[in-house]
Amino acid sequence: MRRLALVTVLLAASAGIAAVVAVTAFGTGGASAAQQVRLARVASGLDAPVDLTVPRSEPGRLYVVEQAGRILVLAGGRRRVFLDIRRLVKSGGEQGLLSVAFDPRYRRNHRFYVDYTDQNGDTRVVQYRSNGRRGLPGTARQLLFVGQPYANHNGGQLAFGPDGWLYVGMGDGGSGGDPQNRGQNLQTRLAKLLRINVNAKPARIEIAAYGLRNPWRFSFDRATGDLWIGDVGQGEWEEVDYTPRRSPGLENYGWSVYEGRSAFKHEDLNPAGKLVMPIAVYSHDGGNCTVIGGFVYRGRAVPSARGRYYYGDWCTGIIWSLVQRNGQATSVRREPFRVPELTSFGEGARGELYAVSRGGSVYRLARG
Repeated sequence: MRRLALVTVLLAASAGIAAVVAVTAFGTGGASAAQQVRLARVASGLDAPVDLTVPRSEPGRLYVVEQAGRILVLAGGRRRVFLDIRRLVKSGGEQGLLSVAFDPRYRRNHRFYVDYTDQNGDTRVVQYRSNGRRGLPGTARQLLFVGQPYANHNGGQLAFGPDGWLYVGMGDGGSGGDPQNRGQNLQTRLAKLLRINVNAKPARIEIAAYGLRNPWRFSFDRATGDLWIGDVGQGEWEEVDYTPRRSPGLENYGWSVYEGRSAFKHEDLNPAGKLVMPIAVYSHDGGNCTVIGGFVYRGRAVPSARGRYYYGDWCTGIIWSLVQRNGQATSVRREPFRVPELTSFGEGARGELYAVSRGGSVYRLARG
């Protein structure tokens, strides 16, 4: 079974960044509106960046995660190291330092959180504090440990939800086809979206959703609190999942009974919670292989993009966007630009959208 690695150079080499992609239909205002946006390069020369975020209290800065175990601060055309934990991190393939999230009260408490695979290949979510300029390694407080049976499908995204809890994306443990059927098993933390009350001691951990294969990147709409997940598929389909903030919780996103909207295993769905089918899917035609979930654009620099959800594909670098209306995808369009080796999207302090390339560059959405 083909392995869909997020950060696997062999995949990109075999699929080809310049692969021809199946035509995606434009929705309302599609082609002309798409020409009003472009990507502007804002940084280059980074070492395998895989994530970008910013505390809302720090406009003008970008925090970029490098897979090997460093977080850099970019500001005013300069860069400096914010945290270096490379000695703790096993990096390569889908492993490494995978994301950082800043506490909603970071300006006051200076707390931030990282997700990484340790030297044994297991997942750790750790809280650190900073002095306002640099992270302090000696302040580490582990919140979550999850043993990983394989080297792939580590998830890795951290994000604070509108409820103030820290959300953690966990893949199904790896290999291919969910051989231990973890997707529908609520007795394991693999294949789940977890949430952590970081203020409780010990930290309180709950399952917020399940049935996920590898939710590499997810986000909360800063305007509505709605949840968007890019869940990496197996061999045929990539999917984007959407859940409104008003949902009562415990969503089942279907893996491994479903891949996208198609049947994958002839197994029974776990009846707990609510089954949620994807708001959007795309096939592997043309070399697509791994969905990279993004953000709903809420910035001011590109008025025509406001309210559109942006997502892309690792292998082809293609980026799409859509508008959600009543739980349905509308105005779906393929954007007029690509990002080779797309690993992540990021959101600036004021809602501007960034795209990250493992090749070392960071781009910002701009007017065409």
